[in-house]
Amino acid sequence: MGMMMSFMGKGLPTGQMLSLVMGTLHRQFIEKDIKSFEEFHVAILDIFSTVNSALPGKHYDVPSPKEVQACFNDWKEANEAEKKKVFIEFMKKKVNLSKLDDSTLITGIVTPPAAMAAKRAGESVPQLKLIKAIPDVIFIPTATIIALVSVKLSRKMFLANVAS
Repeated sequence: MGMMMSFMGKGLPTGQMLSLVMGTLHRQFIEKDIKSFEEFHVAILDIFSTVNSALPGKHYDVPSPKEVQACFNDWKEANEAEKKKVFIEFMKKKVNLSKLDDSTLITGIVTPPAAMAAKRAGESVPQLKLIKAIPDVIFIPTATIIALVSVKLSRKMFLANVAS
């Protein structure tokens, strides 16, 4: 009990915590029988899914398939002792906290009042009288979700055009 109380006051040092997490992830990873890139990629995705579901509020971006392929090639060529080192280095370098961009944040803040104003304005237009039948509880979140999805998709398309 004394050890537990001392950890509650100070917590584990960062190095020990990182080592504990990486060891746990590696054990989860090596329990799977991995022979091909597809199995390796599924195991990596499973690890990210586990981490993202375990940490509420924090989400980590999954590395691109090219980065996973490069890690798989290094991992496959390494002997058993070096495989853990390759895996841990990959996780340390490629695990990045997911961040919201400014356009998504602004859209999420501005859309609900704009959707409310648009609904109120649309109720007075004779051709849009049907809009009164939709409750605000359904209309506002739906409009917000559609706006956020369109911002995310347009941002991905823009970044894909810039990259090519």
